[in-house]
Amino acid sequence: MAHRTRCIIVGGGPAGMVAGLLLARSGVPVTVFEKHQDFLRDFRGDTIHPSTMLLLEELGLMEEFEKIGYSKVSQAQFPARDGARATVLDLSKLNHPYPFIAMAPQWDFLDLLARAGESEANFDLRMNCDVTDVLTMGERIVGVRYSGPDGIGEMHALLTIAADGRWSKIRDAAGIAIKEFAVPIDVWWFKIPGALNLKNVLSPAFTRDRSFVLIPRHGYVQTAMLLPKGKDAELRAQGTERWHRAIVEAAPELEEGVPALTLQDAKLLDVKLNRAIRWWRRGLLCIGDSAHAMSPVGGVGVNLAVQDAVAAARILAEPLKAGTISDRDVAAVQNRRILPTIVVQSTQRLMHLGLRRLMKTSNDVLLPGPVARILRTFPKLTSIPARLLGVGILRERPPEAAKRNSAER
Repeated sequence: MAHRTRCIIVGGGPAGMVAGLLLARSGVPVTVFEKHQDFLRDFRGDTIHPSTMLLLEELGLMEEFEKIGYSKVSQAQFPARDGARATVLDLSKLNHPYPFIAMAPQWDFLDLLARAGESEANFDLRMNCDVTDVLTMGERIVGVRYSGPDGIGEMHALLTIAADGRWSKIRDAAGIAIKEFAVPIDVWWFKIPGALNLKNVLSPAFTRDRSFVLIPRHGYVQTAMLLPKGKDAELRAQGTERWHRAIVEAAPELEEGVPALTLQDAKLLDVKLNRAIRWWRRGLLCIGDSAHAMSPVGGVGVNLAVQDAVAAARILAEPLKAGTISDRDVAAVQNRRILPTIVVQSTQRLMHLGLRRLMKTSNDVLLPGPVARILRTFPKLTSIPARLLGVGILRERPPEAAKRNSAER
């Protein structure tokens, strides 16, 4: 089976779905291929940042998003040597209509985008369709080969966008070179039933040999446990009891919910940090994790991926509609998005250095007293990392044709 469209998007994650919806609303026929039959995958970028919520408002979708049962995180706090906690990041200090991070299941966010796409004549979402290879004509990528419910097929397009994540098959099939950065950590994600004493506050918790990040959700605490790179099997072999003991030592207030945890509840995130040297070749563009896998440190991966998608749609909509898209157009997306990517990844690499030292120390992990006093005396300082985290250094605006008022929905 051979078909044709104007733009193929491989991957129905945040980057792929946002790019597909914006291009379709701008008059570009788009087909989005998602290899799974639904979006139900846990611990997959549940953070919806202020810039993404502003985008939803511009698209007329914020009213629908408000129906999702999300929790809010507005601050990050750290224990200090004076015995009290110090706020190190405060989104509530931002001059922004959404001064918080919404913690929402990613499948709800993606379902919302899929429903919005259903009303667009140019939007074709194909679930349970696994793209297996790219099609080439000379040096140009002209489409993809896929396997789906109706068998094996081919689709041709002016542009293929790879948004299929950090393990991107399309990027690899296209021969896009990647620069890898050393990463000292992996992460276990799991849920602890219960509630934190500090509402809407992200906080670290430490014991002698383990570090945790605690994120308040409705009815449970989403928890990240940092572990040395490649030590997953070794820690599992130590057994459940030792793991439980470390959690309780670090966060005694969650003790009641810990006994129910099994090692099967701990989902491994194999942390990667890399960046494509060139995000494109003729007929192909990589965005999101396909172009730059991010560390979970700071929780900015989804935000960057969405901003990539917005920039790509704004830059490429008109040349795709006109059928005149060129290498220069596609390269403009990387030129626009490379600075935010480098800034965030450089910041994450510096933070990794601190985490490497943290995992080797047996001392208490506390914020130095002078630093805590400065942050308490000048609380507006906490808005600086909040802006980098929640908004980014560049605001990406969607194509005008993609915007909607809520009344138009």
